[in-house]
Amino acid sequence: MGEAIITRRGGSGEVIVEFDNFIPSNTSPEFIHSTPTPLSVARSGLAGASVGNYALFAGGYSSRDTVDAYDTSLTRSTPTALSVERRNLAGASVGNYALFAGGYAHSHSNTVDAYDTSLTRSTPTALSVARTLLAGTSVGNYALFAGGYDGSKYRDTVNAYNASLTRSTPTALSVARNGLAGASVGDYALFAGGYGSSPAFKDTVDAYDTSLTRLTPSVLSVARHRLAGASVGDYALFAGGYDSFYCYDTVDAYDTSLTRSTPTALSVVRYDLAGASVGDYALFAGGEYGYDYDTVDAYDTSLTRSTPTALSVARTLLAGASVGNYALFAGGEYGFYSNTVDAYYFGPVARLYMPIGTKYKFGESEEVATTNEIIVPVPLTGYIKYESGVVGTEGSALDDS
Repeated sequence: MGEAIITRRGGSGEVIVEFDNFIPSNTSPEFIHSTPTPLSVARSGLAGASVGNYALFAGGYSSRDTVDAYDTSLTRSTPTALSVERRNLAGASVGNYALFAGGYAHSHSNTVDAYDTSLTRSTPTALSVARTLLAGTSVGNYALFAGGYDGSKYRDTVNAYNASLTRSTPTALSVARNGLAGASVGDYALFAGGYGSSPAFKDTVDAYDTSLTRLTPSVLSVARHRLAGASVGDYALFAGGYDSFYCYDTVDAYDTSLTRSTPTALSVVRYDLAGASVGDYALFAGGEYGYDYDTVDAYDTSLTRSTPTALSVARTLLAGASVGNYALFAGGEYGFYSNTVDAYYFGPVARLYMPIGTKYKFGESEEVATTNEIIVPVPLTGYIKYESGVVGTEGSALDDS
């Protein structure tokens, strides 16, 4: 248990309780939803990736070279922009780099931008084929970018970048396609679904091991594109998507042996949703089917589904990335481009009880309590200001003498 609580008198009869890295005794792991500082520019069709202490969101419709970075405290910075503006690009991470590859602006792009743990940008060797609507994921010492569309045909191309940003070209996908999704589990990077030549909608899954050898596991239970991927524990999950007749709530899970199962479906059918992982959960957020959704579905390491607090704004074509104890969902559109960022914390929390109207700060800005209970990630660093009443954790009061 931490020791750093300082209580002192402030002006106007206030009591100020300051916390410095304090851990109460009554903590438990829970989800907390928050809305950090928005993106610097509203946009959709962006990509997310993580490196070191940062989750990055790059490119997209509107201002298409913008990069926003969020650290483990959810403080936003704006690193050097992409070297080429573009949308519908893909993100993946390897070693000390977050990479953003491909996309489209005025033409199909083969550009790759890499950001290191200091958010310094470099431009490694370009993709071997310019393309958009590709997918990225990582395995072992490689970030992989697969599939896409080059303006004239669907691509089966796969490019791999190692931790030194050296590019290689492994065996191509078994089927050329775009609108596919990537996720990783154990020693495999998986690429699932997509859209290509007849039959247009694909159920194909390609897996690459740590030596970049390709395998073809069991196909998806339903052929579809514009689905999302995320990983949790011993599973890579692929959720949602649609074909020319139906939109799907289907979730396919692949374990470390590449055996497929079909957990409980999403709570709402949708496509163009986003995936991200935090703690013991894979989350799937947003998307559309007829209208935009704010729904978030979470799958734990046993593939049990729950539904955390919804997004603050319903939207589609958003991006997901993770940093520290947070899964972030950024941007998108809901008739207009969005700059909204929703953050889902999963980890130990403290429940603090205080009079309504109490001022407190445990994040970027001071807030006013609208209920008698607030839930705060631990360890606690910040303060509470109040004039009267009792402030404390569940079952104990904080000393105001």
